[in-house]
This record gives sequence, structure tokens and C-alpha cells, in this order.
Amino acid sequence: MDLKDKVAVVTGAARGIGRAIAVALARRGATVAACDVALGENADETVRLCREAGGEGRAFALDVSQPARVTEVMGAVAAAFGHLDILVNNAGIAIDGLLLRTKDEDWGKVLDVNLSGVFFCCRAAARHLLKAKDGGRIVNVTSVVGEQGNPGQVSYAASKAGIIGLTKTLARELAGRSLCVNAVSPGFIDTVMTAEHVQGKAREELLAKIPLGRIGAPEDIANAVAFLCSPEASYITGQVLRVNGGMLM
Repeated sequence: MDLKDKVAVVTGAARGIGRAIAVALARRGATVAACDVALGENADETVRLCREAGGEGRAFALDVSQPARVTEVMGAVAAAFGHLDILVNNAGIAIDGLLLRTKDEDWGKVLDVNLSGVFFCCRAAARHLLKAKDGGRIVNVTSVVGEQGNPGQVSYAASKAGIIGLTKTLARELAGRSLCVNAVSPGFIDTVMTAEHVQGKAREELLAKIPLGRIGAPEDIANAVAFLCSPEASYITGQVLRVNGGMLM
């Protein structure tokens, strides 16, 4: 799965799944634009790990909910490295709440980042990706929650379900130019976000629902994303790849 000479944008790359994806792409030879809402030690660490893995990395400040900034950053990446081949939309937030307790502003924040942010990034990157040698790649990170729902996560589930519809539509629109668009659907992965939302007894109950008997690691998702970005996946588009330990089949 050689990604030498490929340039990739990864959003939400400062930690967790996004960092693991950035490093996995760099390990396969890609130059990675590690984007996150704010730069700092976490983003710097991602860049360092990308370089240690054998690729190249540079951090970019990017709030994906701001379309003008998204367009600016995609253009800056393409200008800095000469081209853009891969976009991985990983940035996301969760503000949990039952339907009757969900505030309008919280609903808006989650949809702005998780769904509109993916749309803005795809739209801005597409003009560059369509020029990619051997065909570009878009991989959107959705969630098992977007496929099966989850009480108390009405906004998060809706946003992640929307990503699936967006992915399939773009796959059809862009296939004529050999631009493959797919989604990866993680189950419960051992990240800071998961730790904040699944603790104690809830964690034990969750493990009982996973046939493989463990919560996933960020690298499990990163390896799946790297495959979909690779030349070996050139005949795969419009698909949702589930990486959930068998939790949803």
C-alpha cells in the first residue's frame, strides 16, 4: 500500500483516531497535512510522529465548520506541496443529550462540525483531488452510532448518518474522474472522547456486545483508512467499511 508522493489532508489530526490515521499514511510514504481546530503541542506531536514514521508532515489550523477557512487551507496545502491526492474527514465532536433535552445551539454545533464540515472539506478539496494522478481518494469517518442509533446521542447519530448519505452521493458524482469516495465506520474505539462517554458499568456492558471482546484501538481504524487510500482500493467506491469488532454486522 505505497503512498509515496501522495499528499493527504487529515482533519482532527491532533490526537486519537486522526493522529493514528496521519501516522499510518505517513508510514506508507505520504506527505500529511495534519489539520486541527487549533495548533499546539498535540498537533506538533502528530507532525513529529509522521516524520518518524518515514513520511512528511505539516500542521495547519483548520476549523472545518468555517467554509472560507476550509477553502483557504485546501488551497494552501495544494500550493505548498504541488498537488492534493487524499482527503480524510475525521474531525468531529459529540454533545450528548436525549431528544427533549437537546438544546438548539448544541444540535447546531454538532451538525456544523460533523456534517457541514465534511461537506465543506469535500467541496473545497474536490477541485484539487480531481487532478490527482491515478485518481484521488476521499475517506469520511462515520460511526456505528450513525448506522444503528444510540439513545442520548441524537445529534451525533444524525450527523454521522448524514455522512453516509453524503459519501454515497459523492461517490456517484465523482466516479467519472476516478475519484473514489468511501466511509469508515468505527465501533467503540479507545480514545479520549470514548473514555468521556463510556465509563464504569457502561463500558462493561459495551464489551459484552462486541464479539471480539475488546474496544478497538485508533490504529484499527487507521489501517482501514490507509487501505482505502491505497492503489489496491482503486475499484472500491461508495462503500461503508465497518471496523467494530463484530458489534454491528
